Amino acid sequence: MSSTGFAIFGAVLIAISYGLARFAFGLFVPPIRDELGLTSSVIGIIGALPLISFLLATLVAPLITDILGARYAAVLSGAFGVAGLALISQASGPLMLGAGVFACGICTGLMMPALTAAMQAIVKRSLHGRVSSVMNAGTSIGVMVAVPTVLFMVGAWRLAYVSFAVLAALGVIAAWLFLPSVSRIVPANAAPPPPIGELPWSRLIRLSLFAYLMGLVSSAYWIFAPDLVVSLGGLPASATAWLWLAVGVAGLGGAVVADLADRNNPPITQALMLMMLSASLALLAASPAQPLLTAFSALVFGLAYMSLTGLYLMTGIRLLPGRLSVGPVLPFMAVSLGQATGSPLVGGLVQGFGYADAFAMFAALGILVAVLSPFYPGAIAQADEEEAEEESGLQAAYDHQLQNEEGEPLEDPLEEEDEAPTATS
Repeated sequence: MSSTGFAIFGAVLIAISYGLARFAFGLFVPPIRDELGLTSSVIGIIGALPLISFLLATLVAPLITDILGARYAAVLSGAFGVAGLALISQASGPLMLGAGVFACGICTGLMMPALTAAMQAIVKRSLHGRVSSVMNAGTSIGVMVAVPTVLFMVGAWRLAYVSFAVLAALGVIAAWLFLPSVSRIVPANAAPPPPIGELPWSRLIRLSLFAYLMGLVSSAYWIFAPDLVVSLGGLPASATAWLWLAVGVAGLGGAVVADLADRNNPPITQALMLMMLSASLALLAASPAQPLLTAFSALVFGLAYMSLTGLYLMTGIRLLPGRLSVGPVLPFMAVSLGQATGSPLVGGLVQGFGYADAFAMFAALGILVAVLSPFYPGAIAQADEEEAEEESGLQAAYDHQLQNEEGEPLEDPLEEEDEAPTATS
């Protein structure tokens, strides 16, 4: 499989596991709530379950990927997705619905480590940044794919989830056919990662705290934004599809913004994006009955959220060199923990104070976190070369993941194979 083909294939699997199995749930909250008679507090608790299972799955994903290999880990991930989506489609109460979304969270937590292992095996290291950006865009693509189901299946959320389960089953078959059955992703000649005691713990803790707080603030939008415009704004349920379409479209630009942010000033860019995230919450709560303003709010949210997750991804990779299965997922674990905490909290606030006040509180929290952005870990100073500037961007983060005993970036065997015929000709 070519690098381009793998990037597209990975984006499709991410679209299914992240977009459909995880983030599409918020779109269907209004009809699910009405049919099953669920309160905002119950919806908040159920909305936290896939985030909790995502965390649990992510903790064991490196071990599972190492034992099973990329192919079987991706197949296992897809199988949980199929089961979870099927359970949601047949849910008759909160317990069955919760079991379905919990299984979907396991699917999400296992998929990215499996694809990362496959990427390390078959894609040149010089292309890892580009391929990762394309795969990460799959989340936005999956969110956009959910839009037609809401527009053309108004009220038929069960049928929509059946169609999602069918797509997930096709993804399982494709993963079985096309992904390599590799388990070892760290070359034997790579230097061992730095000891745990030598890790930049101060930077890791700050990264995790900011990622956690961003996840907490964003949980209000992901779980309750569609229900807000329906309940408070009086818009039809089908109108919520345009919210997710705007989130998905704007999210596609998040990878570019995140890369530019890492090349310039990460703390300032994080502050700007957190302010945009907070503004999107405030705007949605202030004008839920205005379709154009709600769509603009979703555009702002999508760009800010995807940019922030991309920025956290790059920082996590850079702070954990040599730890291929941990660096890319650490910030996403922190974001998901924040969302798992925030979802029931938002549900309780909505039930106690109403949508407008609950969203205003979370917007204020986002502004407070933005003010603290100067503490975000910026560029890492070179210890041996004081005047050397650190390379930045997602590809640079991947380039310095694996090093030899001298501390230099490790040569990529895939690129050496391509160069061999030229040298002997």
